[in-house]
Amino acid sequence: MSDESNARASDLELPAANRLRSFTPARVALGRTGVSLPTRARLDFDRCHALARDAVHTRLETAALAKTLRELTGLDVLCLHSAAPDRATYLQRPDLGRKLDEPSSRAISESLAESVVDGEFDLALIVADGLSALAIERHAAPMLQAFLPMIAGWRLAPLSVVEQGRVAIGDQIGAALGAQIAVILIGERPGLSSPDSLGVYITWDPRPGRLDAERNCISNIRTGGSSYEQAARQLSAILSEARRLRLTGIALKPQAQSLLEG
Repeated sequence: MSDESNARASDLELPAANRLRSFTPARVALGRTGVSLPTRARLDFDRCHALARDAVHTRLETAALAKTLRELTGLDVLCLHSAAPDRATYLQRPDLGRKLDEPSSRAISESLAESVVDGEFDLALIVADGLSALAIERHAAPMLQAFLPMIAGWRLAPLSVVEQGRVAIGDQIGAALGAQIAVILIGERPGLSSPDSLGVYITWDPRPGRLDAERNCISNIRTGGSSYEQAARQLSAILSEARRLRLTGIALKPQAQSLLEG
C-alpha cells in the first residue's frame, strides 16, 4: 500500500481513534506514515522521554522547599540526607537511599533534645525527592496545605525534608522521632505521561525493617490524576483507621480500599 493510501486509511480511522484517546493519556492510535510513526507522534514521544529523564536526574532544592514548608505548616523543618552522597549513587544503590547519613541522624537527635513537646508524636511527616524532585516541588506544599486542617489535634513531629531518599527512609526517621505513624510524600517513578506524580506512603509503628506489605499507598497525585483534596481526604481516613486498628498495610487493605473508593 502506498504512503498516500496509508494516509487515507488513517483519515478514515480518525474519529474512532480520537474517541479512544479521549479515555486515556496513554499512547494509543497514533497513526502511521508508511511503516513508521507520524513525525508529530515521534517528536512528542522524544519530548516526554526527555521530561521523564530530567525528572529523575534533577536535584531537589531542599533549602527553598524547607523554607516554603516551614512558612506553610508552622512546623520545625529538618533538612536531611540519605546515605547516598549524590544522584548517580542514589540511582545505582537503592539501599543507600533507604537510610540516613550520620549528620542527619545527629540532626534528629539534636532536634528532639531541644523540643518542648513531651512524649511521642502521633505523626511524622516526611517529604523526599524519590525519583522525581519535580513532583515534590510542584505538589508537596499544596498537598500538605489541603491535608493538615483535617488532622487538627494530632501531635506532629518536626517535618523532615530528605534529599536522595527512598520510601523506606521514612521508617528510620519515624522511629528516631518516636512517632506512631510515618507518612512520606515522595516523587514517583516518572512515566511518559506523568513526570511529576506524587505518592504518599503510610506506615504504622515505623522502624527499620518494615516491609512494603506493611504500608498503604496513595499514588498519582498530580494534575490529571488525584486532586490534592481527594488525596487528603483519603489520607486522613486511612490515618484514622490506622490509629484505631493500630496497623497499616495488607492487614488494613479491605478497609483502606473502601476509603480510597470513597
